[in-house]
Amino acid sequence: MGPVGTPVVSNLGTRITAAEEIFADGHRSGVAECRVVEEDVLTIEVEGVGSYALMWTPTEDNSQAAGFTIEDGVLSECGVPESLALAAGFAFTEGIVERVSDIVNMSVCPERADVVRMVLAHPEGVAVRRRNVVMNSSCGVCGGRDQLEAGMTCTARVPDTVRMSVADFLPIRDAMLEHQGIFGRTGGAHGAAVFDRELRVAAVAEDLGRHNALDKVIGYRFLSGLGFDGCGVYISSRVSYEMVAKSVRAGFEVVAAISAPSSMAIDLAERFGITLCGFVRGTSAKVYSHPHRLTSAGSSA
Repeated sequence: MGPVGTPVVSNLGTRITAAEEIFADGHRSGVAECRVVEEDVLTIEVEGVGSYALMWTPTEDNSQAAGFTIEDGVLSECGVPESLALAAGFAFTEGIVERVSDIVNMSVCPERADVVRMVLAHPEGVAVRRRNVVMNSSCGVCGGRDQLEAGMTCTARVPDTVRMSVADFLPIRDAMLEHQGIFGRTGGAHGAAVFDRELRVAAVAEDLGRHNALDKVIGYRFLSGLGFDGCGVYISSRVSYEMVAKSVRAGFEVVAAISAPSSMAIDLAERFGITLCGFVRGTSAKVYSHPHRLTSAGSSA
């Protein structure tokens, strides 16, 4: 997870289990070992706001001491730790924080590596739609349409600077797949890849939950201070309303997915100026909103 470098072969995020394949004609292959995606719980305790238990897939060794302070930034020997990236990305896309300076400090609990504690500069001013909840791996927003609309009232449209071609999605997808070690070994993990204005893949994350994968890459950019100007995101899942809402918060100009968007996702992308692409496979894509960003091949520079 995080910045894109040489893919690392690791079994973190997976677990060996036994399974038997049974065919329609009654033939049985016998019991064999296979790898499945690990599902665990990461609890994010935001002082003065609430506690959030996220079902997630840890893809790194998160047992090491790690933290963040507004004075010193990320305190870790290995860049932005995955658990802090997820916590920060979730807090940002939930509207708990608006900028890095809203976080006074954040740390992995010394006694519990599955707990991240966050202290905000002004918790009394936080207005959230949900507190003290368990978020499962496919969890979306809670509440009716009126509540969802209220949560987006003060959000600005995304910028309009990115130009690319449909053909540009293929190397982005390939780069994401190259860094999806868990998916390669289990077939059961979602991925998200942030690409910049030059169409370079800047960060990749994977998780059992598609929302978590997106929050991880957003959190990495957020805590690293790299920003989201001129960025888009490619995701290996369908696109729901909340996936687009998170992308609006980050200011992603393009959201491309291997599967289909929902009707509310399309409406939200149209409203906030996002180029939303579904069924991005090979040499074609279905474009549901703001297609002007997609130019002819060779003219995206």
